Amino acid sequence: MSKLFYPKLASTNMKKNSKFYLPYILTCIFTIMMFYNMCTIASHQGLSRMPGAESIGAMMQLGTYVIGIFAVIFLFYTNNFLMRRRKKEIGLYNILGMEKRHIAKVLAMETIYTAVISLVLGILCGILFNRLVVMAMERIVKLPVVLETEIQPSAVITTLLLFGVIFCLCLVSNLAKITLSKPIELLHGQNAGEREPKTKWLLALIGFGCIGTGYYIALTTEAPLAALGLFFVAVILVIIGTYCLFTAGSIFVLKLLRKNKRFYYQAKHFSSISGMIYRMKQNAVGLANICILSTMVLVMVSGTVSLYIGIDDAIEHTFPYDFQIEQKGSVPGEDKAEEFYEKVMELVKDSQLPIVEEQKYHYLSVSTINENGKFIFKKDFFMDNTNVNELMFVTLEDYNKLTNQNLSLTDSEVLIYSDGKSLDSSIELFGKEYRIKDQLSKFPVGCSFDGMVTTVHYIVVPDESNLKMISEGQAEVYNKNKSEIVYRINLDLTGSDEAKKELSTTLRTVLKNEDSKKVFGTIVVECKESNRVEFRNMYGGFLFLGIFLGTLFIMATVLIIYYKQISEGYEDKERFSIMQKVGMSRSEVKKSIHSQVLMVFFLPIVMAGIHVLAAFKMITKLLGVLYLTNVPLFAACTAGTVIVFAIIYSFVYAMTAKTYYKIVG
Repeated sequence: MSKLFYPKLASTNMKKNSKFYLPYILTCIFTIMMFYNMCTIASHQGLSRMPGAESIGAMMQLGTYVIGIFAVIFLFYTNNFLMRRRKKEIGLYNILGMEKRHIAKVLAMETIYTAVISLVLGILCGILFNRLVVMAMERIVKLPVVLETEIQPSAVITTLLLFGVIFCLCLVSNLAKITLSKPIELLHGQNAGEREPKTKWLLALIGFGCIGTGYYIALTTEAPLAALGLFFVAVILVIIGTYCLFTAGSIFVLKLLRKNKRFYYQAKHFSSISGMIYRMKQNAVGLANICILSTMVLVMVSGTVSLYIGIDDAIEHTFPYDFQIEQKGSVPGEDKAEEFYEKVMELVKDSQLPIVEEQKYHYLSVSTINENGKFIFKKDFFMDNTNVNELMFVTLEDYNKLTNQNLSLTDSEVLIYSDGKSLDSSIELFGKEYRIKDQLSKFPVGCSFDGMVTTVHYIVVPDESNLKMISEGQAEVYNKNKSEIVYRINLDLTGSDEAKKELSTTLRTVLKNEDSKKVFGTIVVECKESNRVEFRNMYGGFLFLGIFLGTLFIMATVLIIYYKQISEGYEDKERFSIMQKVGMSRSEVKKSIHSQVLMVFFLPIVMAGIHVLAAFKMITKLLGVLYLTNVPLFAACTAGTVIVFAIIYSFVYAMTAKTYYKIVG
């Protein structure tokens, strides 16, 4: 036998099955191109020269992991689909005299062809389109530096290794299936699942239970810190539940529809319902994959778009003043606060930026556990992330100066403003009980505590001695993790953004040098305009990653839909031909086909919409961790994303349905 026999046979097989192989190879090329570009950006030297480089680099690195994991799962899935479609062909080879080792050589050559074509074209396309991808990132993130296009050997090697391993594993999987299968099983492999499946009540109950539990977690989680910990638990439960429901629950629903005589005994429903029942066992995974990928696209794109649009809103919420300057370890009556204040004012005066508004005060911020309205201080408070509260203490003297009032408090009274649930009539702090004299409707201190992921209580204590007592009490509990009393200066200035950035640089240079540290201790300088750049880089990075991964997931969704339509078209062709022979008109066949395709096609997207709706509240909590608290903005972005995705999905439906109708004929 000629040495070229197997390579030629493999080439012929791929050409004859081009309807299946071409989309698979194009998907491999696209995935490789995306992975290479993400690797290139993540390790680009130019990122280190820009503000927020660490956060963008981390996001791009995360992107490479996500695409890598996605590639392993998705290419295995599509490879299995190809093998399922070709079982009959391989079975014929076996019956006609080819041994399994010969078939293995053919499959190995097909895998080599696919791998070489995909890797060469994927990396070449990655190199060619790298400039376009980098330009898109520069435009979205608004990078202050230009990232030069460069071919990175490390990115090429990583791409070759990852996808080389994936293709090898796919080949091993294919060979194992061929080795363990009998020729007769291969011949009838495409007809697997033709018996009417039984309703798997246990699996259906597990599905409903998992989705119900996931929805319950998403709808009842209040604290953003708890949302961080429980989000992935809810996601895993919903994914498991989705697979179980599409596998068992869909059969249950279809059988209920079959029992409904008015619905079932119609020409357009009779054949579609019966056909779907028989094939749902093998189609359920594909439908579940479409649903999960659609949900991922909707959540990812809507979240990142809302973050990007809401940059200014998040900045204003997090940094309400142009400058927030802090001296840590300051103690009222014993520190050098006034000297520090004079130094800051001197630098501001030198900048020639007029002061519009000014605040100065001492505060102490302490984390604690809220157990039924009682504050508990313990070392491992961070382990109980569902009830963490932040207490911010200021003295009555500072409060009166800030509000231009002359209020009075006894030694056992406090004033409280809460951005969450209001407290009872009294609170206990380190053995001392304070009566809440008044629940304030607002608080004069504009600071970034509202951007935190916990409930914050602003507490006005009678005097400096009470503030020191609370500071010493929490220091004994938290030791090296203790909080310090901070002297803060908030400033709003008139002037250009560049002038404010220059002042920020000057303040940091002068106040944070070694000589200043010896006098004033630890100094923190926050400038709204400087942080705006970092926020834009971070949120722009999120948007770029969301669009990048969203495009990849949409491509995967389209391919799964395409393969489903082709698969069902070949399976339905003979069935609809028989129906026409026994008296069903051509128009009735068309109506039945249309009914079936619509049901199968739009079931996953409807389920995805329900998933997004259930997750909405929890996602708003997670966005709060990133300082986006504008819920109406996120709602609008989610609605817009759903509409755009539905349009794309409908277009894909129209295009792939044509392929189905053509096959069924």
